[in-house]
Amino acid sequence: MTKYFDALETRTRDEREAALAEALPRQIARARSLPGYAGLLDSVEPGAVTDAGALAALPVLRKSELSRAQAANPPFGGFTVMQTHGFAHVFQSPGPIYEPGGIAHDWWRMGRFLHAAGIGRGDVVQNCFGYHLTPAGMIFESGARAVGAAVLPAGTGQTELQVTAARDIGTTAYAGTPDYLKVILDKADEMGVKLAFAKAAVGGGALFPSLRAEYADRGIACLQSYATADLGSIAYESAAMEGMIVDEHVIVEIVTPGTGNPVAPGEVGELVVTTLNPDYPLIRFATGDLSAVMEGTSPCGRTNMRIRGWMGRADQTTKIKGMFVRPEQVAALVEKHAEIVRARVIARREGERDTMIVQIESDAGDGSVYDKSVIEVLKLKGTVEVVAPGSLPRDGLVIEDQRSYD
Repeated sequence: MTKYFDALETRTRDEREAALAEALPRQIARARSLPGYAGLLDSVEPGAVTDAGALAALPVLRKSELSRAQAANPPFGGFTVMQTHGFAHVFQSPGPIYEPGGIAHDWWRMGRFLHAAGIGRGDVVQNCFGYHLTPAGMIFESGARAVGAAVLPAGTGQTELQVTAARDIGTTAYAGTPDYLKVILDKADEMGVKLAFAKAAVGGGALFPSLRAEYADRGIACLQSYATADLGSIAYESAAMEGMIVDEHVIVEIVTPGTGNPVAPGEVGELVVTTLNPDYPLIRFATGDLSAVMEGTSPCGRTNMRIRGWMGRADQTTKIKGMFVRPEQVAALVEKHAEIVRARVIARREGERDTMIVQIESDAGDGSVYDKSVIEVLKLKGTVEVVAPGSLPRDGLVIEDQRSYD
């Protein structure tokens, strides 16, 4: 396998800036012509927006605004160049938020990350990202095709069958959330089965150092990516494992949360991303995630900007088991039952796995009566704890992340 995915990864700063100066005005012009950007970019002259500094003067697009636009103009809110039937796929993420998907070569640009993770021809990837409604499974499958790897579209669950398939097929690489690989490996140990995993490309949650070390002890090189359903790949690790390298077809800004104002270099702030995808031109899209720019370039030789990776949320929205849980979902759970006074979701770790506790203020003594509602509204299974009305802290938190990221 060649060292780099393509020549874009090792461009000089001048080469990258010159390419951006050509591509960015075209993307702004595309966006400006779309009904979703009416009132947002009307006064913007596309030819004047040639770098991230010029982008900073444009408004930030937040997911809540995208959601409202989609409700008024379904399914994509007027933010796509093509009509719905022009896309290969339509996905639904919690919210609900609808995302388009394409089958053109590496539409989500995930191949660059899989190549950096050492995955390519001769590999069979056990893709344990979900294929149902949400796009993660297809995002990673598209990347695998781009690097010439075969795919077992495993999805999630049925761990014993996952082990059997991995053994019978001889899968060499894993793709999925960081902690689910351990579930498969532990089940394989229990079954007395030796698996051939040597590489892992993970995302959708934090890769804790202890978990990466455990995989390394098993002979599995594990690298992580940062991607979203809306934007595709944003940044990824290389074998150097010093920060995450920004993808070549997005522009990343770090801003003060709740604003569009760039922070000083190196400071922690909210990630705002502009994508150069011509089919879905999201301009200054606020991810709600925190990160910071790292100085210098990666020792691996890739020259683009690096970020420190995912450092938490700019709001209370929290990723648990690879899924976002949002404050409005907690509010919907409260509204679903008249006797519920207040609710609080707590994210914790047990061993190397995420757990979710849902504390509910109610006079009902049995928490099991709320199990079905928790799954329906929060889209995850959790342990329900019923507490007396008035006992939850009045500190403004409805989602509390108690996990350590050290």
